[in-house]
Amino acid sequence: MNVSGLTVNALARELRREGVQIRIGTYLVRIQSSLSSIAQGLHLLYADYPLEPEAAFADFHVSIDPPKNVRRWLAPQVIFRTDGFVPFKPLPADQAYPLLEWGLNWCISTQYHRYLVIHGAVIEKNGRAMILPAPPGSGKSTLCAALVTRGWRLLSDELTLVSLDTLEIVPMCRPVSLKNESIQIIQGFEKTVTMGRASHDTNKGTVAHMRAPTASVMRSQETAVPAWVVFPKYEPGVTAQLDEHAKASACMKIADNTFNYSMLGLRGFQTASNLIDRCDCYTFNYSNLDDAVTRFHDLAQQ
Repeated sequence: MNVSGLTVNALARELRREGVQIRIGTYLVRIQSSLSSIAQGLHLLYADYPLEPEAAFADFHVSIDPPKNVRRWLAPQVIFRTDGFVPFKPLPADQAYPLLEWGLNWCISTQYHRYLVIHGAVIEKNGRAMILPAPPGSGKSTLCAALVTRGWRLLSDELTLVSLDTLEIVPMCRPVSLKNESIQIIQGFEKTVTMGRASHDTNKGTVAHMRAPTASVMRSQETAVPAWVVFPKYEPGVTAQLDEHAKASACMKIADNTFNYSMLGLRGFQTASNLIDRCDCYTFNYSNLDDAVTRFHDLAQQ
């Protein structure tokens, strides 16, 4: 059964009791929460994801609840826990849902060391994957969201998982995190997208999550072969420009954008360098999403 097989109220009851176990690509996460905003967010944005029985082994056990003090009622806050550990400071209750998504990113980036974990979006067309590594503010997630509404498969908007053995890209398909003006830009670009409730005044500004396309979720067990590494940058008013990028520099940038490169040691270096050897590398400057979609469509046809 998928998450959509439960009503919002039934999902909220299960979250309050023993929690629910949701299959997200290769991993299983058990989520517990007493918050209605978490139940509503999961029901809307994870409707297509499979629920698994409690007896199944979960990779991560997470919870998000109010603290057991006066901050439950006075300027309410929420706390994210994973296996009883609290990696972040409490946040305002209005930010509960984005805190859950940020917490899941933290779990993967700090503990999923069977893969090289790159800070970058990754999408797929015709079995070939395009990695989009970039720092915050580069327009990476906006570009990713636009492309997946135009036929590219979403593997991840935030964390690229590269197999240490085969270099295949392993999907971690979850809702796309959008910030500030990007929320309205994507809603205007594709009016059929489903967007979760916006949370304001976070440390990233206003944040909302776009539901992943059903087709991408249904293919969450299907890996892809890396073919391109593209370093995107949004610049107002520029004409879309795709330029080849030197592989030596691309390898250094990948290393800088990787969470566990140093921890993996020699194997991390070998995986990153072999990945770059296999891929065509580019920089991409853009301002108009339609132009960007056209450029990427042409690239995929080559």
